[in-house]
Amino acid sequence: MSQQKVVLLLGSNLGEQKKNIELALQRISDAGNNISQTSEFLMSDPVEFVSSNIFCNIAAVIFTHLSPIQLLDCIKEIEIDMGRVNDSKVSGGYTDRVIDIDIIKYNELNFKSERLEIPHSKHLFERDFSRILLKDFI
Repeated sequence: MSQQKVVLLLGSNLGEQKKNIELALQRISDAGNNISQTSEFLMSDPVEFVSSNIFCNIAAVIFTHLSPIQLLDCIKEIEIDMGRVNDSKVSGGYTDRVIDIDIIKYNELNFKSERLEIPHSKHLFERDFSRILLKDFI
């Protein structure tokens, strides 16, 4: 499979947020993906749940040989290895998290399964912090 252009959003609101995001980016790179561009960090309030912990977020463009599901498996493994215990799809709601990595776009692919929806419509159309981070990437 040739290189695919993917836009990711990463966020953390527990521990040392920027370091968590930097470690996640390193792990994404170590998994054989090429990170070609990142946004500035953006601090934002939690969305769709209440917490006193502020989020640190970043957008990244990567190039990958992985299929969408393979990439999802890769980033879910990174999240678990970094200590994320509650996935919103499993728990049914959002909670504080050490790291969250979302696939926003995968080339121009439209894909929907039980585990993954591309493009990620909530980030593209509903969340202000996402639109700020993605303005130069989409």
